[in-house]
Amino acid sequence: MEWSDVRIFLAVARQGSLGAAARSLQLSHPTVGRRIRALEDDVGQPLVQRHDNGVLLTEAGARVLALAEEMEGAAMAFQRRLAGDDGTPGPLRISSADWFATYVLPPVIDALRREHPDVVPELMVSSRRFDLSRREADVVFRVVPFDEPGVVQCQLLRIDYGLYARNDQSRIERGDGRGTNLIVMDTSEHSYPETDWLRATLPHARPVVVSNHRALQAHLCQQGTGLAVLPHAVGDATSGLTRVDLGDAPPSRYIWMGYHEDLRSMGGVRALADIAVRLLGPADGSTPEHP
Repeated sequence: MEWSDVRIFLAVARQGSLGAAARSLQLSHPTVGRRIRALEDDVGQPLVQRHDNGVLLTEAGARVLALAEEMEGAAMAFQRRLAGDDGTPGPLRISSADWFATYVLPPVIDALRREHPDVVPELMVSSRRFDLSRREADVVFRVVPFDEPGVVQCQLLRIDYGLYARNDQSRIERGDGRGTNLIVMDTSEHSYPETDWLRATLPHARPVVVSNHRALQAHLCQQGTGLAVLPHAVGDATSGLTRVDLGDAPPSRYIWMGYHEDLRSMGGVRALADIAVRLLGPADGSTPEHP
């Protein structure tokens, strides 16, 4: 069996169609179909069954799916180990939320470029949680700790949040919230403690916009669309906004930096981790445990 064919089989199984698998792998539809047939010829059994809306795994395909995923894990570990052992600088894939990349990370990227000009940072701004074991990203910054196996992580600075309104917004009182418009985060996939706080603090306020883009939330708040809970780094940097004091503040969160242990000695990862610890350490001046 060719590992490249097994990789295509996994994509088809996960995507549910040859076309979707082809797009995810950046291959042509005929190529995916041809490689699936080649794999089926190798194993001597059909692995997928075509139907009008896509494909389904056959009984044989379902039986070997877990084994194919084990092969994928070994192949990914092979690539990570080689990348981690190679001290040659090069592209470094960094993932974070939009607001963090825009308002907090630039000094870190600037220091990385000055101190390690051969490292090319590739910023992937998304709320999606990238899989470090599959090298979808090399280094990830996020507000929840990592529980994935094999991930080295470090707790960095604390992020404080505030409730923001346009400067000319009428006075807001804690409690009822009737007649107040809110700009809130989408909680269908991830929970946000600051959003829960907002809904508990102003239970009858009306959500008018749902968005996972903090900078957009700030802009809408600036236009007077509604109140928004924002990181101080975003809200304080947006002209025309003011913090609303309702007696207590939304819960704070910490930034966590993580990367796979196989990349510990990779030059770009090591350089970024050192700079992030130096520039984004806790506000109290203590030194975080170095990853």
